[in-house]
Amino acid sequence: MRYQIKHALVQYAADTILEDVNFEIHDNEKIAVVGRNGCGKTTLLKLIAGDIHMNNLDSDESCGITMAGQQRIGFLRQISFEDGEVLIEEEIKKAFAPVFACEARMKELEDALREGEDARLLREYGALQNQMEALRGYTWRQDMEVMFQKFGFPLEDLKRPIGSYSGGQQTKVAFIKLLLSRPDIMLLDEPTNHLDLPTIEWLENYLREYDRAVVIVSHDRMFLDRVIDVTYEIEYHKIKRYPGNYSAFIARKEEDLIKQEKDYEEQQKEIQRLTAWIEKWKNTPTKVAATRSKRMAIEHMVKIEKPRRFDTKTFHARFTPRMESYTDVLTARKLKIGYDQELSEVSFQLRKGERLAILGENGKGKSTLLKTLIGEIPALGGSFAIGHNVEWGYFDQQRAVVDHADPAQTVLDNFWEVYPDLLREDVRSALGSFLFSQEEVEKKMGQLSGGEKVRLALCKMFQTRPNFLILDEPTNHMDMMGKEALEKMLSDFPGTVLFVSHDRYFIRQVATEILEFGASGVKQYHCGYEDYLQEKDRMVLPAENSAQGVPKRSAAPVPTLEDVFDKKTYYNPGKIKSRLERQLEKYGMMLSESEEKAADLQMQLMNPELAADYQKLMELHKLLEEEEQLQESLLERMVETETELEELNESIANRK
Repeated sequence: MRYQIKHALVQYAADTILEDVNFEIHDNEKIAVVGRNGCGKTTLLKLIAGDIHMNNLDSDESCGITMAGQQRIGFLRQISFEDGEVLIEEEIKKAFAPVFACEARMKELEDALREGEDARLLREYGALQNQMEALRGYTWRQDMEVMFQKFGFPLEDLKRPIGSYSGGQQTKVAFIKLLLSRPDIMLLDEPTNHLDLPTIEWLENYLREYDRAVVIVSHDRMFLDRVIDVTYEIEYHKIKRYPGNYSAFIARKEEDLIKQEKDYEEQQKEIQRLTAWIEKWKNTPTKVAATRSKRMAIEHMVKIEKPRRFDTKTFHARFTPRMESYTDVLTARKLKIGYDQELSEVSFQLRKGERLAILGENGKGKSTLLKTLIGEIPALGGSFAIGHNVEWGYFDQQRAVVDHADPAQTVLDNFWEVYPDLLREDVRSALGSFLFSQEEVEKKMGQLSGGEKVRLALCKMFQTRPNFLILDEPTNHMDMMGKEALEKMLSDFPGTVLFVSHDRYFIRQVATEILEFGASGVKQYHCGYEDYLQEKDRMVLPAENSAQGVPKRSAAPVPTLEDVFDKKTYYNPGKIKSRLERQLEKYGMMLSESEEKAADLQMQLMNPELAADYQKLMELHKLLEEEEQLQESLLERMVETETELEELNESIANRK
């Protein structure tokens, strides 16, 4: 066990945040901490990092924090760098301080050993070599450059001063530093915020393979499903550990609740039965002993707590557009978008009832497109047209969170200021549907969390009852329940939706169309997210695999087994089986060859003679990535082929 918290109590003033918390980190576990906004997730991270302390340390309880040896804990904090003039490269190199200290000591030992061999110095030098390998000290520069580029920065930006970056970009640099420092326990609070989809997918792979422990607070459900293997939930100030990823946690939580409800009801029935028996016979002299026995049975029962249903309180606004739009809602033809220079050229069509998700790498112009469509930024060329009877509403999460309202103004007055003609009851009703009820409407604007500001901005937008929603990152700062509520709201919405999001689960649940900003341009896919991914695979993999010798899949429809056996067709089951077996054997041979190539590339990367040849190292890294992608493709094809073989064999057996 790396780290353990026992019976922790954390309070702010008179408010209890965490109560009787027991938390453990084992080996290289990837742990998620989930719960509603404000439940204490970030507080728990601060407790682990040592930023705050338990309130009951002086009590007689067996409480406290224990660690296995000296554990280096790294925490990604929202900080600004002290000296904005420091070059980014110099700032990131601070993560390699242990490497540089090790190098310096090794140089001292080398100088000493030139004067004569010393067994003690040789042992120390050998230990330092092992330490350098453990710290990845021989490859620190290529690690830095590869990771810097993975986060979307060009290598030349390493020579820029850190102060020339925006706050979000500085947070990325801090994240890079944390990953490169390789702490024993890494604490990440919403790590996917401000990252585009390719970077998120890369981070998933990195964290899965990370050989130490990671504790993550995130509302990105797909990210959690792909990375973590243990889930802790904080609810009603308590914390509970569940094995498995987020989806497994949800299923287990529901099962536990159903069982607890059943056990509670059965125990209550038994208590009622015993109590009724006692009441009936308590005044009968011959039943005194039996009455006493049954009363003691009730007293000694381990009482099952009445289960509380999930804390599912969330907004529940339902509205219909003020009017219905025509079929053609938005058409863009060779629309050039950008500020001083063109970022992208966009052509797409959006019809009534469709929900179009815009996704792709940062910096390609996704948010710029939305600002162009609402007239905030002029188009640089091309054209777009909004259809008849289209009334749009625009939401920008950045503006929602960085609200310039008077901090002393109440939520009620802030909303009323936008809609002064509404009656007080109507204002309260509108705010109540977004969880601003009773005393919440009197909350000061300066006291609102990011999630509360997002809810208020959405409430203002929906009040106009538009039939076309234009949303820029609507789920940022939302908790799981809020995201699920918005998903249902948009799925039930009878109008049209155009939205930018990096939340793949949200995109999968909501989108009926995809507009991808890719390296080769902007393309519209007339399908949902899952079909879009399959279409991408069909487009990309055949081109890659044909170069490697992987046979392309036929575009013609594959006959079903019913077609094979029940109809007069050209296909022969024996031939199909033989073809599938040959195909499976070929994929296996290609997989072995690719694994050998990957192993050879790994050995080349470890060659100390290439430590300063950055161009060669980058080429090797690229070739290795290509081999790994090919292996994934081959494994998928092998699984598909094996499944087809199993189904064919089963059908042949049934025919006999």
